[in-house]
Amino acid sequence: MLATRNRPVSYQDVLDAPEGMRAEILDGELVMQARPMPPHDFTYGALNEILRSDFQRGRGGPGGWWIVAEPELHFGDRNFRTIVPDLAGWRKERMPVIDPDARYQVVPDWVCEILSPSTARSDRMKKMPIYADVGVKHLWLADPANRSLETYELRAGQWTLLATYGDEGEAAILPFEAVPLPLAELWLPEEDAPSA
Repeated sequence: MLATRNRPVSYQDVLDAPEGMRAEILDGELVMQARPMPPHDFTYGALNEILRSDFQRGRGGPGGWWIVAEPELHFGDRNFRTIVPDLAGWRKERMPVIDPDARYQVVPDWVCEILSPSTARSDRMKKMPIYADVGVKHLWLADPANRSLETYELRAGQWTLLATYGDEGEAAILPFEAVPLPLAELWLPEEDAPSA
């Protein structure tokens, strides 16, 4: 992950990011990172597929959500905070339609960051406080290396750890507790995992 601090940043820096790099502005600091490795991609794809099917499309679940992969969130001044979580979700009652001509300015009800060695520190120390500050209600941190999922709820402006899950069984997890999440399906199968 590359942080740029030698000059004031602007949203134009996000637009000008090199191909293959994801750029964000975290409290006035431009942060760029390369595309992730296979374990991250696998967890990202699994969560996206499961949650969209059950909670956006209502196939096997209640529907009522928008689940969006890598949305560009603008919380106030886009030159100060332009954030791209791995996944985010909005209850359709709060955001009935997605504006095709605008970035996301409605605070999500849920975000998920998928940790990697290069992003874990930023996800925990920079993004988590921003998500709390703007009022995101639920946060998941998925860690493919440890095959674990931490779930948080915002209470009185602070993150409260609800539970940490491993890679076995199913779990009914807020805010998607209506359909148990098959935990083993979130992680790259170990026989396919690259050797260290």
